[in-house]
Amino acid sequence: MASESVVGLNSSGPVDRSLVEQIVRQVALEYLGRGSAGRGAGSAPMLTVMSSARHMHICREDMDVLFGPGTELTVYKDLYQAGNFAANEKVTIIGPRSRLISNLRILGPMRKQSQVELAFTDAISLGFDNLPVRLSGNLAGSPGAIIMGPRGNIELKEGIIRAAIHVHMNPAEAAYFGVKQGDLMKLRVGGEASTTFNSVHVRIDPTSRLNVHMDTDEANACGLHLTKDIELLK
Repeated sequence: MASESVVGLNSSGPVDRSLVEQIVRQVALEYLGRGSAGRGAGSAPMLTVMSSARHMHICREDMDVLFGPGTELTVYKDLYQAGNFAANEKVTIIGPRSRLISNLRILGPMRKQSQVELAFTDAISLGFDNLPVRLSGNLAGSPGAIIMGPRGNIELKEGIIRAAIHVHMNPAEAAYFGVKQGDLMKLRVGGEASTTFNSVHVRIDPTSRLNVHMDTDEANACGLHLTKDIELLK
């Protein structure tokens, strides 16, 4: 079978598809402003920046109580990072002074310890006056809350946090930026609400794709959805 090709405008013959894809990637990279200053756009990894709405991560033990013994999370939508998904299952969280937020979505897969990640306005709404800003999994000393599910309730002794802005990347991408696990980077977001985030935590994993996560308050403050002028800096 002949190799797949496409015919370009003003060309005298077929053009190899891989060449076209390379050109498209380079042009898109330059247009979106994703390459860091001083580096060739063609070699720069593609950066995706996303806002992360409030959600819960759940452990096996708490899943059994909230949804019934042996129940499993079911996929509502796959997320950007491989193996992660938004589940159909939701819970209600009750904070201080009996304030609550319902329809809190669970993200899968299950973890070793349950936790809830909120934005600042979510925390205020629930009655948390000074919710700590932490990386996912760093839960020691954080406040707890009551979680209600369709089959039962649990009381988390700790695990309610504001998620710190962070960037996922694989080792090759880390080498490109010259960073290591736990380093801090800067994210410059241009546009009318131009902002620079100075403490973007680096998280490296072989399965990760280059991806910054910020919460909904941060995304709204910098007008993330209105700009394509974004740059990740060491």
